[in-house]
Amino acid sequence: MTLERLTSDLLAPVAHGFFTRKGGASSGIFGGLNCGLGSSDQTEAVEMNRSRVAEAMGGPLHGVHQVHSADVVVIDGPLCDATDPEGNPRRADALVTNVPGQVLTILTADCQPVLFHDPEAGVIGAAHAGWKGALDGVLEATVDTMVGLGAEARNINAVIGPTISQRNYEVGPDFPERFLDREPEASRFFSNGAADHYHFDLPAYGLWRIRRTGATAEWTGHCTYADPTRFYSYRRKVHSGEADYGRLISAIRL
Repeated sequence: MTLERLTSDLLAPVAHGFFTRKGGASSGIFGGLNCGLGSSDQTEAVEMNRSRVAEAMGGPLHGVHQVHSADVVVIDGPLCDATDPEGNPRRADALVTNVPGQVLTILTADCQPVLFHDPEAGVIGAAHAGWKGALDGVLEATVDTMVGLGAEARNINAVIGPTISQRNYEVGPDFPERFLDREPEASRFFSNGAADHYHFDLPAYGLWRIRRTGATAEWTGHCTYADPTRFYSYRRKVHSGEADYGRLISAIRL
């Protein structure tokens, strides 16, 4: 089955894609293109899925051990695969490069996958931005690191891929305080839910944080929770009581 990847005109003509779960080798609850080696899926199936993505993107995949941080890794050559001296994936949540031919990837299952490109400077980036990473500044850190490689914030285009929408992102009564204690204006991203709960607009919050850097940004408009045929979702897994969940991959190549 052919892989399905969502693209944005804002990132054209650089090669990129927010891959859905279609076209993969995994089965059962992971059915489709599960690219998460950290899942309990069969390793052979995940590696086959990742190989298909690498073939579609035209190069080997660079990734990191995502930990909901604001840390960024610079990929400075084709032999650098974002590993530490012991050969383990580096703990970070974003990658940037100005080296042609490199494929940067991020894994998500409700969090925001964000792809960046400065067409003038020839610099790209990819970030994993859940609520914690976005709050702690991973999006701004990605832009800053790109600027350090020669990009200009005003020339950077960023696209948020499939992520959980506000309608499906219910949070507890204490959750908004994490944001409002730092920036009271963030109240605009919360709406009232049932009882004392709220609904958080993660992609709108991400767009706000990116645009404040001077970059241009948009969201593809796809909700991971609402479309189980195309997307994996951690929150949907919790609500359905399934044992595990797949991870979507997003990629960009300079």
